[in-house]
Amino acid sequence: MSVQELEKEQSPNQAGFGLTAWLRWGWRTLTSMKTALILLFLLALGSVPGSLVPQRGVEPDKVARLYEQNPTLAEWYDRFQLFEVFTSTWFAAVYLLLFTSLIGCIVPRTATYLRELRRKPPAAPKHLSRLPHAAAFEGDLGVEEAARRLRKLRFRVVTGDGWVSAEKGYLRETGNLFFHIALLGILLAIGAGSLYGYRGNVLVVEGDGFANTVAAYDRYIPGSQVSAESLEPFSLQLTDFKVSYQVEGDKRGQALDYSAHLKVNDSPGAPTRDFELKVNTPLEVNGTQVYLIGNGYAPVFKVTDGKGQVAFEGAVPCLIEDKPTMTSGCVVKAPDAQPSQLGFLLRFLPTSVPLTDGTYASAFPDELNPEVQLVGAFSGDLGLRSGRPQSVYELAPPEVMKKLKPLVMGSNVPKPLAAGQSIDLPEGAGKLEFVGVKEWMTLQIAYDPGRVPALVFAAVAVVAIALSLMIRRRRVFVRVKEGGTVEVGGLTRTEGSAAGFAEEFADIVKVLSAGEKDVR
Repeated sequence: MSVQELEKEQSPNQAGFGLTAWLRWGWRTLTSMKTALILLFLLALGSVPGSLVPQRGVEPDKVARLYEQNPTLAEWYDRFQLFEVFTSTWFAAVYLLLFTSLIGCIVPRTATYLRELRRKPPAAPKHLSRLPHAAAFEGDLGVEEAARRLRKLRFRVVTGDGWVSAEKGYLRETGNLFFHIALLGILLAIGAGSLYGYRGNVLVVEGDGFANTVAAYDRYIPGSQVSAESLEPFSLQLTDFKVSYQVEGDKRGQALDYSAHLKVNDSPGAPTRDFELKVNTPLEVNGTQVYLIGNGYAPVFKVTDGKGQVAFEGAVPCLIEDKPTMTSGCVVKAPDAQPSQLGFLLRFLPTSVPLTDGTYASAFPDELNPEVQLVGAFSGDLGLRSGRPQSVYELAPPEVMKKLKPLVMGSNVPKPLAAGQSIDLPEGAGKLEFVGVKEWMTLQIAYDPGRVPALVFAAVAVVAIALSLMIRRRRVFVRVKEGGTVEVGGLTRTEGSAAGFAEEFADIVKVLSAGEKDVR
């Protein structure tokens, strides 16, 4: 039979290749080492967009900003689930295929490994001089003594009539097997975290607090096995938030450090404790971790309506428009104002400076000269009672609200308001006052029961792969012939490690040829 005929006979495309054969071929392909490595590479490659593209569960404000700046690109990102990479359908498919492939690799490898552990080293060949490494010396070394000396070198030894066979390096296969088991353990830990863990985001203004309940989250993503009662009942209050900036040099204005001073109650009846939250120092309460992921300004405004009543007073978190200067856009809504609801679009300038064209801008991200610039004032129906969801950073469409022109003498562009200053609205509609400045922080609260097991399995994988790469599988044979001639031969069962074995083989020969006193 020719090679072409044999290949044709073994080809899966031949006539009569049934469903069972196709399934067997598919299973062998899926569980091969090559497929497992490809899937592992695809999993790592698929994680890259999760670092480059803002994720809804971590940075919802950046996702919203991307929709505003480039809606076409944002729609394509959303179409391919790039805003939610780690919960996407395609990422889950790669994850499950890799999970199945590893199981298919581990089960037969474990059976083979157990058989290898029970198998004794083979008998010594008759002609040791034909092996890659060979040596001979004269001496009175016996079979039992040779076996004893090899056992002292941690070889597994089998003896026969005039010969000794020894083998070493089983930890190489142990490391290889445990590496695959560790990868499977990492996947299981990640899966357990997805099922029994949860994460969410919340914005907290200075002076305000947060209680770990579902209703308090701005965004909440629970695992399928998580209920409202699963959340750890802790609470915290933000007493002070500080950011330090570089004040000179080429990196002027760059943030150097973030620090949030918290008062924490680990449970409803627990005593209050102080905690300084930093970017790389999360707060941990019984396995639930709180991370600092963002910050901004929340100017305090007071709105007085046309009847002289205070319709709104409080801090308003502003959306950052320019990160280097922390220029932020603010929206103030006063639905309780009479006789008409009021809304304001404002721009907060942490360090306000006048420009040559009569406008104002922020020159530094810290609040050295905080001022608020009124962009637009509106009266009418804010649409808060319509039942339709509405962003806190947006007003109702312009067609349903009337734009008011503030009463500013001699200028069409209102001068920015400093803390304590106010601006009057026309037609007796009311007054807007800039009271002061607070800061806000965004937190990510996460509970992941698979975090520690994943770390342990990752450490096991590193140690295991080191064993599989550094340890060589090798065999040594000894034949004691009549007349006192001792022949020694050796070979490695690991491809590419023959050169490294030469030095070790020479040391083994020295041990075997040494006298009794030298060995001891």
